[in-house]
Amino acid sequence: MMIANSKLAKDPHSFSHPNDVRVKHLSWNANVDFKTKTIQASATYDIEHLSDTNRIVFDIKGLKIQKVLIDGKPTIFEIGEEREFLGAPLSVEIDSTTKQVTIDYSTPEGAEALLWVDGEKPFLFTQSQAILARTWLPCQDSPGLRITYDASVKVPNDLMALMSAENPTTLSKDGVYSFKMEQPIPTYLMALAVGDIHFKAIGDRTGVYAIPSVIDAAAYEFEDMQKMLVAAEELYGEYVWGRYDVLVLPAAFPFGGMENPRITFATPTIIAGDKSLVSLIAHELAHSWSGNLVTNSTWNDFWLNEGFTVYFEERIMEAVYGREYSEMLAQLSRKELDATIEEIGAVNQKDTWLKLELEGRNPDDAMTDIAYNKGYFFLRLCEETIGREKWDVFLKKYFTEHAFQVMDTEQFLEYFKKNLASENIEQKININDWVYAPGIPGNIPTVKSDKMEKVKSIAIDWSARKKKTSQISWSEWSYQEKVYFLNEIAIDNIEQMKELDKAFSISNTNNNEVLFSWLMRAVKIKYTVSYPRLEEFLTTVGRRKFVAPLYEELVATDQITLAKEIYAKARPSYHAVTTETIDKLLKNK
Repeated sequence: MMIANSKLAKDPHSFSHPNDVRVKHLSWNANVDFKTKTIQASATYDIEHLSDTNRIVFDIKGLKIQKVLIDGKPTIFEIGEEREFLGAPLSVEIDSTTKQVTIDYSTPEGAEALLWVDGEKPFLFTQSQAILARTWLPCQDSPGLRITYDASVKVPNDLMALMSAENPTTLSKDGVYSFKMEQPIPTYLMALAVGDIHFKAIGDRTGVYAIPSVIDAAAYEFEDMQKMLVAAEELYGEYVWGRYDVLVLPAAFPFGGMENPRITFATPTIIAGDKSLVSLIAHELAHSWSGNLVTNSTWNDFWLNEGFTVYFEERIMEAVYGREYSEMLAQLSRKELDATIEEIGAVNQKDTWLKLELEGRNPDDAMTDIAYNKGYFFLRLCEETIGREKWDVFLKKYFTEHAFQVMDTEQFLEYFKKNLASENIEQKININDWVYAPGIPGNIPTVKSDKMEKVKSIAIDWSARKKKTSQISWSEWSYQEKVYFLNEIAIDNIEQMKELDKAFSISNTNNNEVLFSWLMRAVKIKYTVSYPRLEEFLTTVGRRKFVAPLYEELVATDQITLAKEIYAKARPSYHAVTTETIDKLLKNK
């Protein structure tokens, strides 16, 4: 395993100084207490000296530090000034011979990475990206720094614990679970889940974890995981993480999925009963190469994680389900990108660059469609300009040569030019306008989907009353076609909404992507018939991609009182990633 030991870029979102002394391996011992909703833990780090310094600095946020040892002996430590969203530096005195630092601590009630879900059997899960690992683990919390780890975690006897490591498949009798992650990972990929979790194998290297009431549905929904894994390996090389499993979390999980190595954490909102939303699984699997294997150096280079992953996701979906299917996904990506450019560009055009400037800001601000979809279309343009065969050889080489290393935008572009691009190619692609300029360049690739073109034509004719509702083949459409139709139609009266709902019962759909598009329409035109479903959705689902735009639309349409009433009920069940966004939206409204 080749791992770079080079100087790391200065990360504006970390207090640590890993170019002076850096952590290499973590041994973590923890007790998960559901009664107090805290974790009591001890973190022992093996460290490496890279300069003559007498201190090592960790990132913490809200942690209660009880004791710090160096090589088993007490030492002096200091907690610095708290800074907004960054937390505080934990500075530990060491000497030139120090090999290990041990920190005994507990998490505070309300630690941002942790969500304690009440129920007949309680559930705990973490979400560490981007800089929330420091709220449950003292660490050098930068994506540019990698560690290996082992762990021992004590949980209630009737619950199972899982981490981003080698995992159990059966319940431990004494509630103690041991973990090992031998490949080095950045701390944002540290993950823990505890609950009434069961396991079902899909293939020889794939499987699903979920609570008993969900496990069978999840196994059915994700039964193509093994095919996706094989397709991914055929494209860009060996899957190096051993197993690829998926854990279905409670609906409060703030993202669609989180690519924790060996075990993706996934939202239950992708279980539609017809396998229609499994592109998310392809996306998180793709992260095993782009993000987990080759990682953005800092959050300014987030597009290197997500743009590559969306591109890889589309290639996996094409390999497994065909080009028309992947092009329908690409068409939705283009619509999302256009909307994001219009929204973000009106506030800060630099936020529509691929290369971001996030110093002094929460890196969570980078997690927009720009990194994902503008990044995707840039890489697709590279493929179409250079040729798929040559492009695939380049990408496979890129992942292989930079495995377990970090990458920033400038390094990638230098590597790209050295290995692939002639002056003529660079001019055709127009790299600077994609990476260092706002908006969408004029040479963005054209998506070619016959099915979506037909849907668009139907939407135009239906909106103009040239086509009747009875002429729409709703039941025969894929979810992509349904979402595209709902986004393309021009509805200016409630009777049209009633007509569609009566014909297709859209308010009662089990597909959450379709439901979200429908509810956005309902809020925009104040179709109150769907508001009970709106409230149910917002109070049971915490996925930020869905809930934030719905609250934003309520505010934009002067339904602020309703937004606040629903949020008051929903907020206690949301993860901090989601509440931070909605709190800002509704503040002073």
